[in-house]
Amino acid sequence: MKYSDWLEIWLEDYVKTSHKPRTYARYEQIKRTHLDRGLGGRDLSELTPPVLQKYVTDLIRCGNSKTGDGLSANTVYAVISVIQNSLRTAHLLGYAGEYSAQMLIRPKPRERKVECFTVAEQKQIEKAVLESGKPKLFGILLCLYTGLRVGELIALRWEDIDLEKGLLTVSHSCHDVSGGILFDEPKTDSSRRVIPLPKQLLPSLKAKKKNSDSSFVVSCNGNAVLVRSYQRSFELLLKKLNLPHRGFHSLRHTFATRALECGMDVRTLSEILGHKNPTVTLNRYAHSLLEHKRDMMNRVGNMFANTPNGLFDEQYI
Repeated sequence: MKYSDWLEIWLEDYVKTSHKPRTYARYEQIKRTHLDRGLGGRDLSELTPPVLQKYVTDLIRCGNSKTGDGLSANTVYAVISVIQNSLRTAHLLGYAGEYSAQMLIRPKPRERKVECFTVAEQKQIEKAVLESGKPKLFGILLCLYTGLRVGELIALRWEDIDLEKGLLTVSHSCHDVSGGILFDEPKTDSSRRVIPLPKQLLPSLKAKKKNSDSSFVVSCNGNAVLVRSYQRSFELLLKKLNLPHRGFHSLRHTFATRALECGMDVRTLSEILGHKNPTVTLNRYAHSLLEHKRDMMNRVGNMFANTPNGLFDEQYI
């Protein structure tokens, strides 16, 4: 049996019936984008450890068919997961011989550089959004002051916001699929959360809701917008402002950085961001704490202000 034929069976009969829709959609996309082209024509019996490892190595080196660049470690991890899970099932059902895909060596993940906007850049963006006259762009401000992910923003409905109590509930997310948008539950339990809204945003939100013709907070002609379309709108806004290109996720990073700069404790920030635990937050935003650390160290240094010769008094060395 050809691997592409088995993947069709596996996706329809084993993944679609037992996994979240977004997982099925992601696996199906990996099949179409990567596996059909790279391994799909091979027989299951041909998928030996050396063949699979060579395929993974090629993905790391030049796996992007459009640019020729290597794929990110996260994408390669996802491809390997599909290979391993599909071949494990094929082995259990007797379609393939000994299962050996567990021998694949995964690429070492690289920590992504966290990019955020400066305070001045953030103010430029806020001013442009408020002056644009485009209601859907208000979602950019919402991300700057809540740290929402783009999928969480696009899936947000007015019923998820209690304007009287000033609370925003994250209970859904979404992503683009062939033919439209797939709405689903958040990926993890920690992603389900309630975020207290800054009171300064409430008047604008109330006005937006009053004038909205949609159940979605971010909409176009009453309908939810595609994730990629909204990301593109953000890219065009940055270009118009002559600001350096940064991905939409940089809004979330900017919120986290500003929160730390304002003195928000890491545990609270972790819960607002929907991280699994504060350690994840610390590891990701340690750079944002540098100025805070410097300020704290200078405060410690003030203890020496009353020594006769400052820090270099011999009796203190």
